Amino acid sequence: MNTTTTPDNFRCGYIAIVGRPNVGKSTLMNQLVGAKVSITSRKAQTTRHRITGIQTLDDAQFIYVDTPGFQTRHSNALNNTLNKTVTNTLISADVILYLIEAGTFGPADQQVIELLPPNVPVILVINKADRVKDKAALMPFAQDVASKYNFAAIVPVSAKLRFQLDALQNEIKRHLPENQPVFGPDDITDRSEKFLASEIVREKLFRLVGDELPYTSTVLIEKFEQEGDLRRIFAAILVERDTHKSMVIGNKGARLKEVSTQARLDMEKLFGGPVYLEIWVKVRSGWADNEAGLRAYGYE
Repeated sequence: MNTTTTPDNFRCGYIAIVGRPNVGKSTLMNQLVGAKVSITSRKAQTTRHRITGIQTLDDAQFIYVDTPGFQTRHSNALNNTLNKTVTNTLISADVILYLIEAGTFGPADQQVIELLPPNVPVILVINKADRVKDKAALMPFAQDVASKYNFAAIVPVSAKLRFQLDALQNEIKRHLPENQPVFGPDDITDRSEKFLASEIVREKLFRLVGDELPYTSTVLIEKFEQEGDLRRIFAAILVERDTHKSMVIGNKGARLKEVSTQARLDMEKLFGGPVYLEIWVKVRSGWADNEAGLRAYGYE
């Protein structure tokens, strides 16, 4: 962005989106940014990395940071790494969106509250407000949660339906510092196409295999080449057991073919050009509890 044309009162900052698993953090960021930069599925811990989504307006640049859901149920190297990502993101944020599900507040939500730094404005975002049948119950629920922390604002939304997202963004802008933009006006993420390709394959894997497959499965892009508009992508799905490999491949390869087809179509839409995609399934036992292995597979 040409800073000579930037208004003097331009606002820019990092907005961390945090909450327990499966409250809609990635969906919210994708809707705010207006593009699919963070993958979604019903499976807990779908988001595993610090994903940045960027939206630039005439008077502000919003740099959203989607974080993994804070994990308390299992303790291994993967989950410890994910939790560290959450806490590091909170410390460096200018604004925090604390996301909960309308009508639901449990111990996992409370544990995230306890991570919130006291010197950063936190907006309570009550997602899936459209699912609450008794709308009169939403206000006392919001008041009860608000009593647990000194929130800067409370905004009920439906990320999926884009309900109240403009109001949320206006509230965020009020708390952003006056800064020059960090990214260009057309940037939507700071992640590479190679990274986004691996995430798209992993999303389709979780969506199509579902609860049968352990969440520790991951995707590695072994080769990413571009010839003009064509991208040639060779990916490996890493699983921990031979039985998991059979689940992913499916009967006569049908499930793996569906994963590949859906992933390719999403990549072509996001990258704006044709994609040739090949996917293999490989067994890598114990990778999720090995810190050296995590670093090798791109986990921070």
